Amino acid sequence: MREIAPGAVHVPGWLTLEEQQHLVRACREWARGPVPIRHTALPGGGVMSVQTVCVGWHWQPYRYTRLAHDVNGRKVADFPDWLGELGRRALADAYGRPGDDYAPDTALINFYDAQAKMGMHQDKDEKSDAPVVSLSIGDTCLFRFGNTETRGKPYTDVELASGDLFVFGGPSRLAYHGVPKVHPGTGDPATGLASGRLNITMRVTGLR
Repeated sequence: MREIAPGAVHVPGWLTLEEQQHLVRACREWARGPVPIRHTALPGGGVMSVQTVCVGWHWQPYRYTRLAHDVNGRKVADFPDWLGELGRRALADAYGRPGDDYAPDTALINFYDAQAKMGMHQDKDEKSDAPVVSLSIGDTCLFRFGNTETRGKPYTDVELASGDLFVFGGPSRLAYHGVPKVHPGTGDPATGLASGRLNITMRVTGLR
């Protein structure tokens, strides 16, 4: 376990192989719909290189909605209780205190192929300042965790491997972060993911 910044904690190998397999199966189901996985179109006309599917609430740049107006107009899959329990355990293990009051109601699942990356950004579309719980499965990535003021330095580069947990909250809740690179062929096919990287981030929207 390593504290990258105040409130930002990396826990390597947190997920068991069985938990990773379960998450891969669940992500495959969510990817099929009711709102399928897609390359999200950005307001400026660009398209994200990662593919995204949501549960609980639908995220589109830069807001949450009940219906996926930018895809097919349907409601995304419900946020499952078991995923919330996993989030509470993750928070407790990362912070060393009970996470019983943590109640995530949405998850964004991003799939990275070998060429995909994510620019530096803040997770600031939520009305709640509760921590973000991030889980990695598949290929290792270079994860860049920065500061709350700028997309540039200072930042810390962290290698996130399959099974790793990363939690950021408190003073680091609005830190800029991104994924400049994925390392192809570094994942274990035993997870059920032959190639690429899955990232599951749980959040509390603060919406009703």
